[in-house]
Amino acid sequence: MERCRIGDKRIGELSGLASDGKNWYAMNDGGTKLTVYVLNKSCAVQRVITNSTDPFDVEDLARGSDGTLWLADTGDNRKQRETVALHALSPNGKSTLYRLTYPDGPHDVEALLLDRNNVPYLVSKEPFGEARVYRPAGKLSAPGPTPLEKVGAVALRSTSTPGGPVGAGIGSVLVTGGAVNADGTVVALRTYTEAYLFSAPDGDIAAALARKPVRVPLPNEEQGEAIAFDSDGSLLSGSEGKNSPIRAIEGAVDLARSQGGEQRTDPAPTSDGSGQAQPPAESSSSLGAFAVAGLLALGVVFFFSRRKRNAS
Repeated sequence: MERCRIGDKRIGELSGLASDGKNWYAMNDGGTKLTVYVLNKSCAVQRVITNSTDPFDVEDLARGSDGTLWLADTGDNRKQRETVALHALSPNGKSTLYRLTYPDGPHDVEALLLDRNNVPYLVSKEPFGEARVYRPAGKLSAPGPTPLEKVGAVALRSTSTPGGPVGAGIGSVLVTGGAVNADGTVVALRTYTEAYLFSAPDGDIAAALARKPVRVPLPNEEQGEAIAFDSDGSLLSGSEGKNSPIRAIEGAVDLARSQGGEQRTDPAPTSDGSGQAQPPAESSSSLGAFAVAGLLALGVVFFFSRRKRNAS
């Protein structure tokens, strides 16, 4: 269901989305300073929160329980960054920089998950193999760096849902965003064409991502990267592009709680968004075709990337 369209020309590359129940918070991909647009639920900009820090490549947004906005400066299409960063942006525009290092070399990451204790998790964007899940190995220090540890992995199967800049198949397994609902009991990961809902009854994100998800197709989004939970239990999604709609999957939290929760031992169950279980997501027809699609995906993703210098 379409809630509204973002008509403000300043938000043409929507990459991160969050909600406090009353307002939505929107962030563009990239940029030369930290910028978050506060929207009402008609998609109109009410105010703008900014800080002069120049990030390298911000990709996702999460809102902490204390109102802090966390921007994931983790984009790295060329996989050459020695450190990535999180920016904690207060409602009055004050920012704190936290640098992070991976235990196993650089990764391109577009999904940030924040648990109920404000512990951040990063999920990598992988054209081949499993998406990797990382969290700080200890308490965050500013500016750091704080080492990350790998705490899990998520295997997604390709689907034929249309949409995204790389076409059906490969776009359905590239993780482009993440969200956690207000009480920390449901986790969502999105790709260009799908949302995956994971039950987290104890608030443990690593454990949640090891469970069977519910798949909800998000078809025909131009470059879908933004996702968030609203206070009514809906899952919001948005895409890069002018006049982009914000769409809602109503009842997403209840759907995840009712159908999720088992430890994952076989391919993920799916849903068409209506709450009815569907067959498992279809896989690629052959390894060769998947490899070709992956190479095309890498080329297109590189084309859409914007190289920014790292924050100082």
